[in-house]
Amino acid sequence: MNHHNTPLPQVPSASPRPVHHLSDVQRRVTTAGRLRSQGIAVAEANEQCRPGGPWQQLLPGVYLLHPGPPTSEERLHAVLMYAGRDTATPPPAVPTQPGAGDPHRPVYKEAMITGLAALNLHGLSSAPPLLSLEHIDVLVPRLRRLRSTGCAHVVRTGTLPAPEQATGVPVAPVPRALADAVARLTDAGVVQRLLSEAVRGGHCEPTAVVRELNNAKLLSRPHVVDAVDSLLAEGRAIAEHRLYTMVCEYGLPDPVWNVDLRLPGGPHLGGLDAYWPEQAVAVELDTRAPRQDEDALWSEYARKREHLERLGITVVYITPKKLRDTMEQQAAVVRTALMASGDRDPAAYVVVLPR
Repeated sequence: MNHHNTPLPQVPSASPRPVHHLSDVQRRVTTAGRLRSQGIAVAEANEQCRPGGPWQQLLPGVYLLHPGPPTSEERLHAVLMYAGRDTATPPPAVPTQPGAGDPHRPVYKEAMITGLAALNLHGLSSAPPLLSLEHIDVLVPRLRRLRSTGCAHVVRTGTLPAPEQATGVPVAPVPRALADAVARLTDAGVVQRLLSEAVRGGHCEPTAVVRELNNAKLLSRPHVVDAVDSLLAEGRAIAEHRLYTMVCEYGLPDPVWNVDLRLPGGPHLGGLDAYWPEQAVAVELDTRAPRQDEDALWSEYARKREHLERLGITVVYITPKKLRDTMEQQAAVVRTALMASGDRDPAAYVVVLPR
């Protein structure tokens, strides 16, 4: 027995006193503030972290209450405890009903996991395993005085997005996590796989990804631009497939697909994804990606729409997100436009050409 190590009797009480209201991971990872609230001074905690001791200090002010390597869950919570604004005292014990969700899950203010770790937690198989990550990216407000250290890599932002929950941990939404991951990746193949899986797996829309990459000023990197171009092409292909599905599943009359309109002997009026010549109704997928030329592109959309509508052609713009989330509603919008065509003056004659 080790008689000269006085703090050892404290080890069980370091967490078990109020343990019935803590989540399991909080029994194994804790902060200096929480230990202090249980009567354990920093010097005492540091004594437990001596070589061969029962505890270890994972990050400044964050302790792992067992020897041996931390699990991936413990590392995530340690990084959040380091970066989050932690209330020093644990919440009071409240009895919970059997089967209820854990109301005492740790709350981390102004911090969330981002980058590759967040993509792993969102379920992207092309993101590496958590334990293989040397650093875990954690997103905090720009003005926080916090430095990267140990396994915690601090990423700053002017505006924190609303966090999402994954496995009980606050994580950045997929588009933001992608941008933070891509900022540190140089392998074009890895970037391509992550972006493609995020869109193909329905985790987010291409335009949301491009918006975040643009905000992060990453669209000047050639390997990112290449990945984005194929992402947008893939996103458009997925949206076109959904448009075909909508027409079939909701019993809309068959349109002509992917056509160009021209005035007889006159100028080109623009391309359309679907067109019903008898009713003079058109559908165009709004797959604009926000880049530097967004305003110019939008005014081009608006000009085309105005020109077509002056000719008596109704244009319905549908975003890929609306097609994915509210297909029935979009079908109703198109059906209404087709039915209303009988009440309008006939449209001008236009030439319909395959695109």
